[in-house]
Amino acid sequence: MRKHWIDNLRWITVLLVLFYHVIYFYNNKGVFGGIGGFGDGPQYQDVVMYILYPWFMPLLFLLAGISARYALEKHPARDWFKARTRKLLVPSTIGLFVFHWMTGYFNTAVGRGLGVFDSLPGVAKYLLMAVSGTGPLWFVQVLWLLCLVLLLVRKLDKNDRLWTRCGELGIVPIILMGVLFWVGEHTLVQHPRPESLDGLWNLYKPVFYLIPFLMGYFVFSHDAVQEKVTAAWKVLMGCAVVAGGILIFTTFGQDNTTPQYLGSPLNCLYGWLMCLALMGWFKACFDSTSPFAGYMTRSSFGIYVVHYLIIASLGYMMKTYTQLPPVAMYLILTVAVFTLSPLLYEVLHRIPFIRWCVFGENHWK
Repeated sequence: MRKHWIDNLRWITVLLVLFYHVIYFYNNKGVFGGIGGFGDGPQYQDVVMYILYPWFMPLLFLLAGISARYALEKHPARDWFKARTRKLLVPSTIGLFVFHWMTGYFNTAVGRGLGVFDSLPGVAKYLLMAVSGTGPLWFVQVLWLLCLVLLLVRKLDKNDRLWTRCGELGIVPIILMGVLFWVGEHTLVQHPRPESLDGLWNLYKPVFYLIPFLMGYFVFSHDAVQEKVTAAWKVLMGCAVVAGGILIFTTFGQDNTTPQYLGSPLNCLYGWLMCLALMGWFKACFDSTSPFAGYMTRSSFGIYVVHYLIIASLGYMMKTYTQLPPVAMYLILTVAVFTLSPLLYEVLHRIPFIRWCVFGENHWK
């Protein structure tokens, strides 16, 4: 029986990612990427980043781990990984050269303004734009890598002994597993060197994201564990809101993506409690479906894949070539990303070959 609460939590989190990127694109907190904010004064709308960033991507990896367990119970590992490769690796490699180079065009705007970009040969420009267009596809790339790691880990637990033991955990050990969030965040390079790949490592955070992914597979794929989290979801949500409120009140204005910020105990506590609370809440209250929810379940991945082109292009042009007030830019960009992204997905996924390159869809009709 399909667990609709997982589907619903996943696509709603994806929609929150879209909104996060609208705010992030114009942030003035020093967060890497985007085009910058509107002066050096407080931008209170940036609070959205502080609310969402500690938990929404770990939650997506956690849900992916749960789904991986369910899928591997039904399909041979070889077939599952082949499907994962098509769905994840194809869009995040081949798709860069077919579609996402357009996002890269706007991401390289600074280089063009300095004259650096224009001095490059045409092939080099195209390659640079393709790589620069990776954007949110880092998530897809990391997820494919973690699927590969999972196949190796499963060989060490051939008889599901670890998986069975994890299903016996009570609510207190489940909450205490949040310590692993703190451990994972401390695998980041605390003082990244500009001339190295330290920044890329901190962006992708593969070890950190491996932790919720394996938690999903070994722990939260158990019905018994899900029931325990569901029974405590109101208390967990209350604690998460308190922890998040203290975190935001005491740190607003800082770059909330630095290793020091992410590795703080309060950030890790808030992020972990929100993951638990949201899983419990959705299982308790949103374990059903509807035509719209069914559509979003099928389409949210594709919407996620294409959405950043809308943000990068329209967001860049409004700030560079218009005198619109900031509130108008935010409103226009929000409406655009939630309307044009689904439309763009619907167009592209109907085009043979393109849908395979950009979305990893396995049909050519």
